[in-house]
Amino acid sequence: MSLGMVAQAAGLFAVTNIDDIVLLSLFFAQGAGHRGSARRIALGQYTGFAAILAVAVAAAFGADFLPESAIPYLGLLPLALGLKSARQAWRHRDDQDENGAQKTSEGGGPRTLEVAAVTFANGGDNIGVYVPVFATTGLGGTSVYAVVFLALVAVWCLAGRFFATRPVIAKALSRWGRVLLPLVLITLGLLILTEGGAFCW
Repeated sequence: MSLGMVAQAAGLFAVTNIDDIVLLSLFFAQGAGHRGSARRIALGQYTGFAAILAVAVAAAFGADFLPESAIPYLGLLPLALGLKSARQAWRHRDDQDENGAQKTSEGGGPRTLEVAAVTFANGGDNIGVYVPVFATTGLGGTSVYAVVFLALVAVWCLAGRFFATRPVIAKALSRWGRVLLPLVLITLGLLILTEGGAFCW
């Protein structure tokens, strides 16, 4: 495992996943005060990213079970989750404490599969970047990339939780996160759909 390849893998991961930190911060803010939510968010992030890796590796080495034409339609996942989150935010709009923050409870917060679905959909375009890299580096190089990527997922989760727990950011996210999360998810879904050409008939 050469240091140069590790650095290249880390750089590629950072460039293609920088927007995930924003999503993770919103997820962690939504899960604040809910027991087990941090574990579910991290598990969801790993599940979603592992699915991205699996598809990219399979495509790089000959399998093609996710046609390129299907990638834009992954935007339907965050769009649907954003609409669901918006509906829940509207239904619970009065569930706030005297400071305007959402009241906390046991067992709530983002679900593992919801986080995984958003992670996978948001990283759908990453597959197109990873495939040629994996194909040219071979099985050994791909293994290095996979190990580095999976290690950095943990760093991304820690960064998302760090930002979500900074007093100023946490206060803002606690107050506005219930509005921001559905807005970001809906926008993300529409961007994936439109930029991928899903509406070009």
